[in-house]
Amino acid sequence: MKGEWTGYAVLLIVACWRWTGVNILYFLAGLQSIDTELYEAASIDEANKWQQFVKISVPLLKPTTVYVLTISIYAGLSMFLESFMLWKGNNSPQNIGLTIVGYLYRQGIEKRAMGYACAAGLVLLFTGDHDYWIWFGNSLLLTVITVVLTLLVSSFVAYGFAAYDFKGKNFFFVIVLIILSIPFEVIMLPLYSQISKWGMMDSYVSIILPFLAHASTIFFFRQYLLGLPKSLIEAGRIDGCTEYGIFFKLIAPIMKPAFSAMAILNGMNAWNNYMWPLLVIRSSEKYTLTIGLNTLINPYGDNYSLLVVGSVFSIIPIFILFICFQRYFIEGMTAGAVKG
Repeated sequence: MKGEWTGYAVLLIVACWRWTGVNILYFLAGLQSIDTELYEAASIDEANKWQQFVKISVPLLKPTTVYVLTISIYAGLSMFLESFMLWKGNNSPQNIGLTIVGYLYRQGIEKRAMGYACAAGLVLLFTGDHDYWIWFGNSLLLTVITVVLTLLVSSFVAYGFAAYDFKGKNFFFVIVLIILSIPFEVIMLPLYSQISKWGMMDSYVSIILPFLAHASTIFFFRQYLLGLPKSLIEAGRIDGCTEYGIFFKLIAPIMKPAFSAMAILNGMNAWNNYMWPLLVIRSSEKYTLTIGLNTLINPYGDNYSLLVVGSVFSIIPIFILFICFQRYFIEGMTAGAVKG
């Protein structure tokens, strides 16, 4: 296959053969969603099969067609495996079929020019036709909201356990400890069923809601607050502060180390969360970064270049979070572990 046009023709045939089966499944799913009454009405009007296809099937398959065309174009830009196999390891004459992914492989693996290959990968990350930065923004938004609400709700619950005496206090705290010992995978399916009944599927609320009152965070805050003197709360009440005022003006500033420690841990959990968003999110524009990176490995091609560079960039928010709160992290973890 030394001829340029012959090489391109063979590469095109192999690529089409590889992707035809998957595309057929997409169109089959689209056809099954079309109401059969439309075809029956067309038959009554004496429309033949070709007319039914042109007038009914083609217009109603437009969303499926756009989707297949989009991912096919993207797969063509990230093509690597076909040319790698046809030309014995990416060594095609006159660089026939050499895509940007193949170029990254040649520079980084064969020539060991890792810096140059990484630079090309960065170009693909910032200029490529992909949704990486949408996934990145979704994950960042969800992480910020989840961390803020989790710290707020969990600190309220922990403050109630530590500062007040009420009937059933020990019983409810034992329930928190029991929840702490149950893996999330055990309650994942019942939780999925409940979220579905509430009509919250394919929404960010379904991702955030189950983690608002986090058992481990409640336990940590409760242990931290047990070491605070009760006289501080009594002094606030004598000065006329409301219960919320006491919490926000007196307790919350003292809990800054604990907040910092839990912000890092809960931020890592929210940022790296994969299984639960995968179950409840259906729309591709709502994908988080963990789900989006996983879609880069698909039947249309393995886009390892974007996957590797994107994975490296995904570390940056957690790194920044730790840098911001590292001053209080060790202090908060130690205090919450030994008090009480």
